[in-house]
Amino acid sequence: MEVEPLLSQAGIAHRVVTEAFLTAATPAENIDSPASWRTHDGKRWLIATGKASDRLVVYDGVSGATLRTVGGPGTALGQLQRPNGIAVIDDYVLVVERDNHRVQMFQLPDFKPLLAFGSEDLKQPYGLWVRAQKDSIEVIVSDNYMSPQNEDVPPPLAELDKRFKRYQLRRVPDGWHARLMGTFGETTADGAIRIAESVFGDIEHDRLLLAEEDVATGTRLRDYGLDGRYRGRDIGADLFKAQAEGMALMRCAGGTGFWIATDQFKDRSLFHVFDRVTLKHLGAFAGRKTANTDGVWLDQSADARFPQGVFYAVDDDQAVAAFDWRDIAAALSLPECIAP
Repeated sequence: MEVEPLLSQAGIAHRVVTEAFLTAATPAENIDSPASWRTHDGKRWLIATGKASDRLVVYDGVSGATLRTVGGPGTALGQLQRPNGIAVIDDYVLVVERDNHRVQMFQLPDFKPLLAFGSEDLKQPYGLWVRAQKDSIEVIVSDNYMSPQNEDVPPPLAELDKRFKRYQLRRVPDGWHARLMGTFGETTADGAIRIAESVFGDIEHDRLLLAEEDVATGTRLRDYGLDGRYRGRDIGADLFKAQAEGMALMRCAGGTGFWIATDQFKDRSLFHVFDRVTLKHLGAFAGRKTANTDGVWLDQSADARFPQGVFYAVDDDQAVAAFDWRDIAAALSLPECIAP
């Protein structure tokens, strides 16, 4: 029987940071990933995907109180089937649906469904990263399709060239239109992503970090360019001991900042912090309770409760934890982050 890795037994140096809050535990939801949005009157919403309930759960991003739920099982616009990755950009929220093989776009604050796309291309989508372009939105989606002969085994290396799909979303007279712009994925043993989920980008440094979750070959982060090409560099191969998971980026003035990447221990999750520019490891922290984390989200916007921003992390498939950035920075003696 395989033994789950535990932080308590891993012997990895880290600091403990107390959670600012934990939302109510709702195991029936099977919470996967969070994202946040600032309302037009200044409130902070925290939105999380519920894989088992096929809906979104909306929390107060300052207190953690549950505000409402959105969606429900189905294939129509506004309905969801096993939502996983989630991202917010401007007044839109995009949600990956693994079992509908698509991404759905909603308008905030009403969660009006605007568009569903990708069903003709995606086989088993999980994560996504979005960025604004001059007159459109780019969406990169991880597609964790497995071997046709054995759904528990990745396909041969030569078939991993479509691990990530790149879409362009553009306004049209009757709403929005999505177009598949291309696919990418390394097919060499050194650069391939065998188990794909988390993807996040840094526009200023022309960087995509992709989490390789395959423990058998060594879980780690791989450094790709925004063009989808592997740069021949891995991060954390000697650090991640459980499974590399959700990532977030703290952007600071002058192109400086910090990457946060999750190691998904079952008893308490470990969050590694890397220098944004050099990718040097700066330390690691864990919460007092937060465990088994899938998705994370960093909100740099300021309010009275979180004047330097807040880091959200899913707790054991049933809640979301919040960490005050000031507490993280103090615990790891990080330099001050001046907003860009």
